[in-house]
Amino acid sequence: MTNFQELKRYKKIYMIGIGGISMSGIAEILKNWGFNVSGSDISSSEITDKLISNGINVTIGHNIQELSSSDLVVYSAAIKQNDIELLRAHELGIPIIERADFLGEITKSFRNTICISGTHGKSTTTSMVSMCFLEAHKDPTIQIGAALDSIGGNYRIGNSDYFILEACEYVESFLKFYPKAEIILNIDNDHLDYYGSIDNIKNAFIKYVKLLPDDGILVYNADDKNCIHLSKYTKAKSLTFGLDTSSANFVAKNISYDKNGYPSFDVYYNNSFYKTMKLSIPGRHNVLNALSCIALCNEFGIDKNDIKNGLLKYKGAHRRFEYIGEFNNVKVYDDYGHHPTEIDAVANALKKKQYNHSWIVFQPHTYSRTKNLLDEFAKSLTNFDNIIVTDIYAARESDTYNVSAKDIVDKIDAMGRTAYYISNFDDIVDFIKRNAKPNDIVLTQGAGTVTQIGPKLVNN
Repeated sequence: MTNFQELKRYKKIYMIGIGGISMSGIAEILKNWGFNVSGSDISSSEITDKLISNGINVTIGHNIQELSSSDLVVYSAAIKQNDIELLRAHELGIPIIERADFLGEITKSFRNTICISGTHGKSTTTSMVSMCFLEAHKDPTIQIGAALDSIGGNYRIGNSDYFILEACEYVESFLKFYPKAEIILNIDNDHLDYYGSIDNIKNAFIKYVKLLPDDGILVYNADDKNCIHLSKYTKAKSLTFGLDTSSANFVAKNISYDKNGYPSFDVYYNNSFYKTMKLSIPGRHNVLNALSCIALCNEFGIDKNDIKNGLLKYKGAHRRFEYIGEFNNVKVYDDYGHHPTEIDAVANALKKKQYNHSWIVFQPHTYSRTKNLLDEFAKSLTNFDNIIVTDIYAARESDTYNVSAKDIVDKIDAMGRTAYYISNFDDIVDFIKRNAKPNDIVLTQGAGTVTQIGPKLVNN
């Protein structure tokens, strides 16, 4: 497809992996635009239930008959090339397009596609920007990589020219988009299974910045050494934000924290006082995320009070330092962070809260990441008083890296700290129930199935 107008030729669109976080949002956009949309997924979920309730035909398993009568097939990157539906589409000569390419085509049809990217903080910042645009009644279309209560899920269908989109750098999928504005939060050594080196990641972000039109907007982190050169690769207007770089366009001063660890701060724009802001989520790293949001929203003409209210109303996306509940006066939180930088950020946010002792249950995500960042993981986990590590969540990989969760525990032990390797989730729950004391805080951390532990602690 070279032009989005071509899409109008396709009346009936079938989506393989329709329950994916991005695929589901695309399905709703297409339905809103009047297309006949259906699809399949291997398992049912809250997302597939929501699609069905919104009148989209979803099959759990395969539906060769439905696929056979479609004009176009969209598939997610998670679908293997030997998938029987994909093979059938090839046999029938039905046009096929991968999710990121297709989403790129969709971004073309919005005058203002706003892409939020960076190694860490994308979902939070996309949510913040979304809240501010909603507060200003801009009626945006939204796609986030996490569920946001304010929009009842991970996407929202608007009827304006604004499309707010979380743009992931994994396998360079963000290079498929047509952004009018970009926020780049940071560039860190992640997804090395694909990129191989930090230099390759930095080069991908340079290519990404070059996608901006001359009348576009680039907002980037002046504190991040991997970001500071980016503005020279575009003629778009560049704006910076920072906490440690006083020359940045948007800076936060006089940061203070309440007993929940929620920050208040004064924002300065080009050295002039702009507005005092308060967040309803903890952590210094979220002040930085908020500054990027403020810089972008200000450039789009959103009123300061709408920005202030939007940020204050944002209570966190799911699995972003999310409060799960408590047992015996022990509070339980859950966080998606699966990189040492993210664990450090959560640990620093936690330290601003009032509690007795901290517990972390960490599930490493992918063998390659665990192997590449073994020392960094061990070091970041020592920020917590009690450390439990469970088995690596393989995700898309097979175990060819000769690394295990025990290796992290051994590294921590070598640092003179105690860490426990516990494989079974029920055993972890039992261990914490026996040993946690009133006013302790328990955090489950990782991008896999570790999220099951919090509810077991709270509900048992």
